[in-house]
Amino acid sequence: MTLSKEKELKLFYSIGEVAEKFGVNDTLLRFWEKEFPQLRPKKGSRGTRQYTKEDIEVVRVIYNLVKVRGLRIDAARELLKRNREGVEQQTEVVDRLRAIRQELVSMKKELGDMV
Repeated sequence: MTLSKEKELKLFYSIGEVAEKFGVNDTLLRFWEKEFPQLRPKKGSRGTRQYTKEDIEVVRVIYNLVKVRGLRIDAARELLKRNREGVEQQTEVVDRLRAIRQELVSMKKELGDMV
């Protein structure tokens, strides 16, 4: 089994793994837990956080609102509270568009190298 397949089968992720995925520190994730009631990772017997894929999706949405769109915490919290499904859909669309842009930039570079 490949490493990527093993990761797909993983049920829980540590706070360090989630922080690394988003390029933030553990402290920020703990802060977001206090500020956003939607983010509630399970805590193990020793208090270690265990993030599910659903928790990571919430982090992705919060990251998009706060870090990408530049909303203040209170505005992001209110928007997420009022229209979580809409915000999640917007985040997904933005992520897809970024991936498409990255692919197009890569293709342009490759074509430029051929000339």
